[in-house]
Order: sequence, then C-alpha cells, then structure tokens
Amino acid sequence: MDKVKMEIAGEISLSDDPGSTMRKWREIFEISQVELAKYLGISVSTISDYESNRRKSPGTAVIKRFVNALFEIDLARGGNIISKFKEKENTNEYFEAHEFARSLLLDQFVDLIKGKVITNNDITDQIRVYGYTLIDSIKVILDMPFSYFHRLYGNVNQRVFIFTGVSTGRSPFVVVRVSPAKPSAIVLHGLQEKDVDKLAIAISEREHIPMILCNTPLEEIRKVLNRI
Repeated sequence: MDKVKMEIAGEISLSDDPGSTMRKWREIFEISQVELAKYLGISVSTISDYESNRRKSPGTAVIKRFVNALFEIDLARGGNIISKFKEKENTNEYFEAHEFARSLLLDQFVDLIKGKVITNNDITDQIRVYGYTLIDSIKVILDMPFSYFHRLYGNVNQRVFIFTGVSTGRSPFVVVRVSPAKPSAIVLHGLQEKDVDKLAIAISEREHIPMILCNTPLEEIRKVLNRI
C-alpha cells in the first residue's frame, strides 16, 4: 500500500486546493472529522481549518500523518477501503475511472459536460459525486468478466457512469438495476432523447438514478473533468 499512499500524498501536495483534496480522501475512507481528529490527537477545528484552506497548505509531515491515519483507521475497521486498492487491475480495455480532487454537485457535473437531465431532475442539486467512469458499453456488456464489475466504481461509489456506444440506453440501466452497487447517475453519450428506451426511463425513475444525455465530444469531456 506504500505506492497508493504516495499517490494520495502527491495528489494533496500538488493540488491547487489541498484542503478540498484532503476532505475528499477523508470522505472516501468514510471517516468523520471528529474520528480523524481524535486519532491524530488534534482538535476538530484544526481538521476543519485544513479542509477549508484557512490554514496554510499542509507540509509533508502533516500530509504523511494524515494519509497514514486514513489507512490505519480503515485497517482497524476491517480494511474495506484498502481492499479496493488491492483489487485494482488493468481494466482500461473496458473502462476509464477517474477520481476528482474535490466533490461536485451533480448539477454542476451536468453543466460541465453540457448534458441534459432526462429523469430525476429534482435531486441533481442534492447529489455529490467524487468521480466518473467512462465505459465502453458494448465491451463491458459483452466481453468484460463479471468479476471486474465492481471495479467500475474506482475508489468510491458516489460517481457518474458515462456509457458510450449506446443505442437505446436499455442495457446500461438493466445492468445497473440488477447490480447491488449503484452509481449516482448515468450519462448516455451520443444518444438522442427520441431514441431513449422507455424501460431505461422506468428503471432510472424507480432506482432514483438520474439519466443524463450528452453529445459533447469525449475528449472535451475528459479535458474538463480531469481538471477537477
């Protein structure tokens, strides 16, 4: 896990918004400010000050203690988050997973990719997302081993699935419908509203997973989202 620790520490130290990046990783590890502060032997206000950038950017010693604490707390709980890192394999043939340095409200995400919300529009300002997964729908549905499916979620479930190569949108929503884990939203790339399958809409509404249509070029999507 030393490599993963170094990657997290590097992301924080190089971030233009280190506080938000620290908060993101604390939330990914599902650790409260109170729990982290108690473990580190510091005040909750100190954690809050770092995450809101009211304190100057943390030095290497602070970042090292912070990252080690995340892993040690998770390990004491059974290592559920750590296990996700250990299970990662090279799956770029089927999908690309990206984590954000800070969380975004879903409606902000939609604006960035110039998308259109088709279902559950009333909850997009309440859902926070921490990353996205760009999925080749044909390869994932036809060729990807089922054991890889949970890796679509990267380090955290609160993310958006962007499906490419869709014709009606039915298959992505059927797959998600029978999966125990659910993304925060699904983007159907390159699909016109008139072609959206009614069953996909019904599943989207029942599962409370917003359906978003987007025709923005993929390279433009990558460029704008990978800056976050």
